[in-house]
Amino acid sequence: MKKKTVLELHRLDAEHYRQLAKLPVTVVLDNVRSEMNVGSIFRTADAFLVERICLCGITSTPPRPEIHKTALGAEEAVVWTHHATVMEALGELRRDGYTLLAVEQVHGSTSLEQFACSPGVKYAIVLGHEVRGVAQEAVDACDGCLELPQHGTKHSLNVACTAAIVMWHFYQQLAYHT
Repeated sequence: MKKKTVLELHRLDAEHYRQLAKLPVTVVLDNVRSEMNVGSIFRTADAFLVERICLCGITSTPPRPEIHKTALGAEEAVVWTHHATVMEALGELRRDGYTLLAVEQVHGSTSLEQFACSPGVKYAIVLGHEVRGVAQEAVDACDGCLELPQHGTKHSLNVACTAAIVMWHFYQQLAYHT
């Protein structure tokens, strides 16, 4: 097999990307401290047609060299907003009719592979701080929690890896229904 060239990939510029139909999925970052994680999440959101990212609290906003290092320009294509608190973002999303889902290890969570997306529903996926996770107040405000099954010696994944897995799950189920 021969690797594709950059021209064969038919990459869009940011303006053409913004015109594409997006999934009804917003990613909410609750106090994510690493700018490289933020950049990686932008890049994944770009790949899977996420409609926007809400950057909350201490989460850095573009333009930042460390975000750009991993986003590679996706931060210029993916729509983003900043909110002083995650609760402010969740309140706006709730008013706009989103189903709020924290990605967190809680009693009563739904394992990601068991979660079926519903066409026509708008989703907000909340991911949290690299050590503390999603704030309990935000978990309490959500309609449910998704959890990734894990079987090793560690009980968490890097937030950017988790975000990628969750976005892929939503993309698989919704990409051909929007």
